[in-house]
Amino acid sequence: MSQTLRNKMLARMEEVRAQVAERDELIEIIAIALLTRKNVFILGDTGQAKSAVINLFRAGITGANQFERLMSKQTDEEALFGRLDLSSLIPGGVPEEVLEKDQHYQELRRKLETALQTGGPDSASQLADLTAEMEQYRKALAELHSGEPRIITKGKLPDSHIVFLDEIFKAADGILNALLTALNERRYTNEGKTIHIPAISFFSASNEIPNFANPEEKILKPLYDRFELKVVTEYVEDRDARLTILKQKQAAQGTAQNPSAVISLAELQAMQDEVLQVRVPDQVNELMDDVLCELRGKGIHISDRKYFNYAPIAQAKAWLSGRDTVEPSDLTTLCAYLWTAPEERTIIQSTLERMCNDPLKDRLDTILAEAVEGYQEFTDTADAPAARRIGKLRDEFMSLYITLSQMLSNAQSDAEREKINACLEELERYSKEAHASVQYSYVPLRELYDLKTS
Repeated sequence: MSQTLRNKMLARMEEVRAQVAERDELIEIIAIALLTRKNVFILGDTGQAKSAVINLFRAGITGANQFERLMSKQTDEEALFGRLDLSSLIPGGVPEEVLEKDQHYQELRRKLETALQTGGPDSASQLADLTAEMEQYRKALAELHSGEPRIITKGKLPDSHIVFLDEIFKAADGILNALLTALNERRYTNEGKTIHIPAISFFSASNEIPNFANPEEKILKPLYDRFELKVVTEYVEDRDARLTILKQKQAAQGTAQNPSAVISLAELQAMQDEVLQVRVPDQVNELMDDVLCELRGKGIHISDRKYFNYAPIAQAKAWLSGRDTVEPSDLTTLCAYLWTAPEERTIIQSTLERMCNDPLKDRLDTILAEAVEGYQEFTDTADAPAARRIGKLRDEFMSLYITLSQMLSNAQSDAEREKINACLEELERYSKEAHASVQYSYVPLRELYDLKTS
């Protein structure tokens, strides 16, 4: 891992953070999106610096072609993707794209321009020779390329690395399919010709999410789903933070501030390669599966596709933290990846924090809760035969004991072993109390396990 590259990204984030207030989550998500080639949607009321943060951040990415458009029903495909080059369809015509990329033709053109500027007694003859040579060469190019439909994409979306489509849900129905393919597959097809789009990330912002229950707006749901990362902004709450930004803006009136912490396109691509090398341990994947089951159990819809593709987000978070291995706490940043409806955020974030900031404690608490539930059922069924009650409880406790024993053998530190042993002691205490209540001889769970496995 290159510390220099990481420091550059952190410096870009910090420079943006210094110019806005209470936008830490958004800034980090923009960085993660660029590191993982994901798309970002920002939801918030007008005047909450949604567009400003995006623009501030991307202003520091040098060498990257950037495209921005405020979407409306009047925005057509040509405005986004470029127009058809009619010269490419005319017999004998040469597409402008071909002429621009042909080095020999451009060299002839430069010579012709020089001859026109310098003049002189032999200029007429020289101009005639150059013009004839260019015309002959142009005809040769026409033989090779005439009749191939070409799209003039220069300065448009297919020519861009970072794309900001503000108010994307106001797009006309006629361009939705083209937008869907661009966001999901990074390609555009027109007149039978498919163009690869080099876009790293698409960004959009709005003060509302379409009502997908409305038949007229349901068509926008696939477009919404193409934004893997979503952030909600609020108005600045802290008084000191508001005043700090207010004073900065008043002091900077009339002056343009160029970014000082910049990242080149090549450096960004190198960062992306490093993020892919961050290791995801099995225990993190297992924890993520536990999170999935927990959230689905709470009624949060998370698709298999989303679950199977969570890793890059966690890898980017670990990379930003200076680590080459994902830790459980890195999963807490997945809230922006997992929510679909804004009201889901609180449940998802609290679940992630509880399960991922101290996953061992959460798992031990779950095991103890199962032990307490089993013991409570044992005491509530006092009228049932003692042998059946103690036998059922013993089987349940043995299953929990086996789980704890496996966790103990996989413990990574003395602190983890201490917590697991404390849980084992608590389990033994409940078992001993249960045996005493029905006057059965108590055999420690460890000895029962040894007898069972011998």
